[in-house]
Order: sequence, then structure tokens, then C-alpha cells
Amino acid sequence: MAFEYAPAPESRAIVDLKSSYGLFIDGEFVDGTGTPFKSISPASEEVLAEVSEASEADVTKAVQAARRAFEKVWGPMPGRERAKYLYRIARIIAERSRELAVLESLDNGKPIKESRDVDIPLVSQWFFYYAGWADKLGYAGRGPDPQPLGVAGQVIPWNFPLMMLAWKIAPALAAGNTVVLKPAETTPLTALLFAEICQQADLPPGVVNIVTGAGATGQALVEHPDVDKVAFTGSTAVGRQIARSVAGTDKKLTLELGGKAANIVFADAPLDQAVEGIVGGIFFNQGHVCCAGSRLLVQESVYDEVLERLKRRMGTLRLGDPLDKNTDIGAINSAEQLARIRELSDVGDAEGAERWSAPCEIPDHGFWFAPTIFTGVTQAHRIAREEIFGPVLSVLTFRTPAEAVEKANNTPYGLSAGVWTEKGSRILSMAEQLRAGVVWANTFNKFDPTSPFGGYKESGYGREGGRHGLASYLKEHA
Repeated sequence: MAFEYAPAPESRAIVDLKSSYGLFIDGEFVDGTGTPFKSISPASEEVLAEVSEASEADVTKAVQAARRAFEKVWGPMPGRERAKYLYRIARIIAERSRELAVLESLDNGKPIKESRDVDIPLVSQWFFYYAGWADKLGYAGRGPDPQPLGVAGQVIPWNFPLMMLAWKIAPALAAGNTVVLKPAETTPLTALLFAEICQQADLPPGVVNIVTGAGATGQALVEHPDVDKVAFTGSTAVGRQIARSVAGTDKKLTLELGGKAANIVFADAPLDQAVEGIVGGIFFNQGHVCCAGSRLLVQESVYDEVLERLKRRMGTLRLGDPLDKNTDIGAINSAEQLARIRELSDVGDAEGAERWSAPCEIPDHGFWFAPTIFTGVTQAHRIAREEIFGPVLSVLTFRTPAEAVEKANNTPYGLSAGVWTEKGSRILSMAEQLRAGVVWANTFNKFDPTSPFGGYKESGYGREGGRHGLASYLKEHA
């Protein structure tokens, strides 16, 4: 029997939401010259704020500001001095963590307990970690005196708005670069609050610039001739376009793209622990995770037991108000993403897979999708091949480790994987054979600023996090 929980909403009063937001260029907020757009709450469809759109001319102003700051202030500044600014930013993020968590959940739709306990602490940790690297770049594997690239153009997605910002900005600044960052058009508000934090930290003008807008703004940034480095996290389709536009230039490029991760459960796995890992692997952040464990591979002998336990556990998940501290499943980020999830789920039905959704009440307003699993799935099904980017799990079976490896690797993606077994030797053997950038052992979706993250094949190239994350922002040692 499921427990009944009284509502435990987090207060919105801690966030000072402005009615409109400008661009952040050269240390100041300025109006954009494009057409303003609205940022809405996915849970209620209410308008949160009106946001300026950066035109091509605005992007040029931001890049010019970043270039001036790089040449006159940030580039020549000793690493130990840059570190002080990064430490200051990290501390302010920690001090304002509750405010940032509430705004992230409002703008993105994710549960407050995920913003509060996962996203914002990691953001602060990322800045703390790379602050420690700022005066130690000679040990980053790029020679004894590595040099920054210059101006970095960075484009981030809507699923982890502030965390993706930290993954991009912290290593870039530590390495001595300046940045122009474009957040996703559906989730710009925490990036603009971060701009206020940069002001609070007295970061020199032009070191961080934030331009808001949709695809055209991102394209103007990526293709700008005075950008030295492009970093993008998002869909594989857009990643291909960016790679084509950068080809033939001197720009450095890192891409962190889509995924269709296999979460592999062997018969000897601790099943209750594995079920928690399966749930966290696909339903965390409503499945809006590029490394989500969206393909579950279960050894045949425990398939029935795992499925029974999984359905029982899914029945306890609470869907609803993202600001309620009891909520497990928040809102889908946008109407467009909800339509994509529904489309591919209907394809799963049409192709003969068996759908089961957790029993839950869907709110009248906002964008919602119940946690769903498909059984009877084969590798030929589209739901097993294409990234759904929602709370939808495809369940397949295997008999031998070799079959598990073959099925797990049978994908154009290669971002992550999970292995559940009590045998350490099997974990090491599987990890060696799985073509994935990250392999989790008896856990899933664990992140650490000291550990590199990135993919193979259509999941992109380059690494973020750890010493490896600095390499993307430093010149090759001659």
C-alpha cells in the first residue's frame, strides 16, 4: 500500500523573478535587438518572464567583449588570481543554492529535490574543482606552460541548465579563456541569475557573456569568425550541423550528444538495489538525460522477478508539482518534447511492444507523461534504437554476457552504460567490452567533477570533467 504524503511545497518567495530579462554583455544587462520571447513554467504553463533575443549583431558585441577581456585582463592574469574569482563564484552558488534550486525547478519542471540535492551542489563543486586547477595547468597534460585558446562559444541544453553551464564555463575560465554562452530558449532564467552572480563576484566585465535566444542565436555564435572554441551539448542532429559549420576552420570543437544507454542486470545482481538503479537511470529528471539508462537488458532467469519488482516500485513514484519536496516525477520540459515522447510511445504500440504505465493522476495543466515501460521489445523496434528523451524504458532480455555486450553495443550511440552484478571480474570484463564513454558499476547516473564524461560514435567527442575537461580549452603542446 502506497504511503499518503501531505503536500510539502517549497516557497517561491525566495526567488526575485523579474518581469523581463536582457542579455548579459561586457558585465552589464542590455536589451537584445531581436524579438523577445517568453519563458514558461512546464508544470503550469504560466509565463515566468519575458526574455530578450540576441540578434547576430548582439552576438558580435558579446564576442567582441569576450575578446577584449581575454586579451587585456583574463588571459594575462596569473592562474592563482583567476582561481580566486572561481572560488568566489563557487561559494556564492553554495550560499544561494536554495534560490537557484527553486528557479531551476520553476523554469525546467524537474523536482525540487533533484535541483536541491543533485544539480546545484554539483554546480558549486564544479567551480570549486576547477578553481583548484587554475594555477596548476602545467600538470594538465598539455606541456609545462599550456596556453588558453581564446574566446569560447558555448551552447547548452534545457535538461540540466545550470549544471551544463558549470560544465562549460568552469574549465574554460580556469584555463584562461573567456566565454559567450547561449542557454536553451526554454530554460534561460538560471543562466541569467548566474550572470548576476558573476556581477556579485566582481568578475571582470566581458569574461562571461550570456546571450539568449533560439537556434538562430546559437548558429550566429557557433559560426562567428572570432570564436576560437565551440562546445555544444544537445541533440545529435544539431551536433552534426555544428560539426559541418566548423569544418575547415581553426575552431576547436567538443560535442556531447544523444545516447541510448544499456542498463544490464545479471542474475546475481542485488535486485532491490538494481531496481532502484533502473528507476533512477530512466526516470530521474523525467528521462531528460542524454546518458539515461533507456534500454534495460535483464538476464532471462530473473526477468520475471525484476519486472515484478520494477512495476511495484514504479507504483510508488509520485508525479506532480515540481516544487513539492515529495515529488519524484516532474513536468516534461515543453509541449514539443511531450509530443515527441507521445509519438515514439505510439510507435512502440504500433510495432507490437507491450506498454505499461505507472498508475498516477495527470494534472490538468502543464506537460506531463506517466513513467512507462515497454516489454516484448526487440532490437528492431524504434523505441529501442531512437532516443526518446523522456520517462520511457524499453526492456530486453539476454542469456550470456556475450549476448549482453552485443545487444548493448548495437546502437549508433555510445555515451554510457550500467552493469549490475556481484562479480567484480565480470564488471571489469564488461566495462572493457562496452563501447561507452562511462560505465557505471552497481549504480547509475553518478557524476563527479574529477571524473571525465563524454561519448563515442554519435554521442560526440571530447570529454568534460576532470583533468581531461581542461584539454578542450588549452592549446596543443608544440
